[in-house]
Amino acid sequence: MTAVSKRKLYTVIGASSLGTLIEWYDFYIFGSLATILSEKFFPPGNPTAAFLATLATFAAGFIVRPFGALVFGRLGDLIGRKYTFLLTLVLMGGSTFAIGIIPSYENFAWAPGIILILRLLQGLALGGEYGGAATYVAEHSPPHRRGYYTSWIQTTATLGLFLSLIVIITCQQLLSKEDYYNWGWRLPFLLSIVLLAISIVIRLKMQESPLFAQLKSEGKTSVNPLKESFGHRANLKMVLLALFGATMGQGVVWYTGQFYAQTFLLKTCSLEPTQTNTWIGIALLLATPFFIVFGWLSDKIGRKSIMLAGMLLAILSYRAIFTQFYRYADVSQKQEVAAATFTKTHTEAVKKSNDSLLVTTTFKQYTDGSTAETEVRQLFSADTSKESPIPVTKKTIVLADSYGIKIIGLIFLLVLFVTMVYGPIAAFLVELFPTKIRYTSMSLPYHIGNGVFGGMVPFIATLVYEYSKTASNPAGDYLAGLWYPISVAAVCFVIGLLYLNSRNNHDHLTHH
Repeated sequence: MTAVSKRKLYTVIGASSLGTLIEWYDFYIFGSLATILSEKFFPPGNPTAAFLATLATFAAGFIVRPFGALVFGRLGDLIGRKYTFLLTLVLMGGSTFAIGIIPSYENFAWAPGIILILRLLQGLALGGEYGGAATYVAEHSPPHRRGYYTSWIQTTATLGLFLSLIVIITCQQLLSKEDYYNWGWRLPFLLSIVLLAISIVIRLKMQESPLFAQLKSEGKTSVNPLKESFGHRANLKMVLLALFGATMGQGVVWYTGQFYAQTFLLKTCSLEPTQTNTWIGIALLLATPFFIVFGWLSDKIGRKSIMLAGMLLAILSYRAIFTQFYRYADVSQKQEVAAATFTKTHTEAVKKSNDSLLVTTTFKQYTDGSTAETEVRQLFSADTSKESPIPVTKKTIVLADSYGIKIIGLIFLLVLFVTMVYGPIAAFLVELFPTKIRYTSMSLPYHIGNGVFGGMVPFIATLVYEYSKTASNPAGDYLAGLWYPISVAAVCFVIGLLYLNSRNNHDHLTHH
């Protein structure tokens, strides 16, 4: 293979990355808006159950990703990379747009089911997208620079998350709190149709991958990619090694650093969403260039050492970093300004009933400049024979600006570990498998590692934390959720250390 001219290579990277970025944006909007979606699309009455149901729906999109990898991976190895990921793009954009137009639960009882179906379609589409984009870029790249060029694709996941946060924060700033809560949260979903149109135009102009085109012209494409990927023992061994020695640990590090950290700050620490998302956005932006740095470095010193170092750092430092988050937000350790504390109450009528809602808001200020607002909503039934439900308490803490640099610094560290494990992974996976079954073979371990092991992090970690709450310790162990990512990453680290090849394998992409 002759190294494709640099300009063309950057066009390939740009077009692939833009489409993949838009798909990640679509996928992550759901996670970033989990709290409000749980109130809109699930039965009211139990906010924890509704939030867990939303996280489970979010996770469902991840669990089907391996099936998307099989379906679209097979198509990609049979008909080509270009048309397959054009199809995944349309499926993703359409599903995201549809989530934005579905009526909320109070007007449409089928909402939770429909949302789940759309989320599953998003997962299938993403399962087909990433393997296609990574394969496409790798097959255009010269062997000794493959880590560097594919690492551009790796930035798209973080930039997609960043874009989703920017769009959400912008909507929150431009609209009043009521308007945003009533209909403004739909805008980020509806915007995806515009992004979809732009990306389709760009993707239609792309050429087929040169390696795949060469195989096709020689009649050497795979007749049955699934059988060749998983029916041959040697290749199946590589698929399993890629999963348990690399992507499984990479997946949990990714989702702990970029997603569970957000859930932890918003739900466990009760921090105010706009402030938190702004700090996360800044940290993401500062850390993103390191995907390229570690991708480039992996061409020089090998993929294995960088990925495993990232896993090890995460395993050793997670508990310390999350403890700091909790301490910064723990108002019981702060000194109250007694003169600035006040409480106000008002009563609201409940729609479509004679019930009334008593809302009590307590506002507290602390000497370090932080504030806390606690809102207790107690429903009183007009039917006195009915028992009134348990009051719902919502706490929102706005930290003083002086905490910004500390929290941004800690999130930056979490994302730095992500860049170490994720920057080199595309090149690592692509080099494990031959061209004719590459799309199928690399997509499956990637999406099981990221989709199933990684995507389940927010759900499992939140669930473990909720279960740690007992009568004797009602607050629970706030670090309990971390046992899941730490143990998965530790198992992966050991397997990777023992069985992964330290040298980069260029053979699969230079010879047929």
